[in-house]
Amino acid sequence: MNKIDELIERYPALEEQKDNIIKAYEIIKKSYEKGNKLLIAGNGGSAADSNHIVGELMKSFELHRKIDDDLYKELEKSEFYRDELLNSLQGALPTISLNNHESLNSAFLNDVNPTATFAQQIVGYGNKDDVFLGISTSGNSKNIVMAAVVAKAKGLKVIGLTGSKDSDLKKVADLTIQAPETRTFKIQEYHLPIYHALCLMLEDYFFNEK
Repeated sequence: MNKIDELIERYPALEEQKDNIIKAYEIIKKSYEKGNKLLIAGNGGSAADSNHIVGELMKSFELHRKIDDDLYKELEKSEFYRDELLNSLQGALPTISLNNHESLNSAFLNDVNPTATFAQQIVGYGNKDDVFLGISTSGNSKNIVMAAVVAKAKGLKVIGLTGSKDSDLKKVADLTIQAPETRTFKIQEYHLPIYHALCLMLEDYFFNEK
């Protein structure tokens, strides 16, 4: 059974979002294939989800991940920590949580505009064909929508991860996955298996050597 079918079997209410989850996977996969990156942001529990996703994509999740052959060959030449590095490092899919830059975010919040901190990071980090994943249970979090607007202006693909209600983020995003709930904690309970499935699918595509 593939990852998406397993997800729907465990969470039947997500059946109506199956196509959107697959499309989100394809958008992120194509971005990584081009050598681009994934940027993520959220508030509160969704900030924790942003960091969680980084942890799944920047190191091994379920599969053993070999590092790039060229990097391996270069590290073999090193006289410092050669064996430890070769035995420790894992393949990574470049992913940045915009929540993690406390000094930058607090400075911009204090000096300029508290709702534009994520948008400012899109200005600095975002490149054409990167992907911005905005997580908002309401879909109307101003700082997430502002970041999405800037991302679209810079040529990034934008994916929203929200609850069931239509929202400003859905209007801006290229694609929105809507958890089939309206209460915050219940929406978040669906967000986790959704992004776990996405991470598993991406890992399988890029690192499964079968």
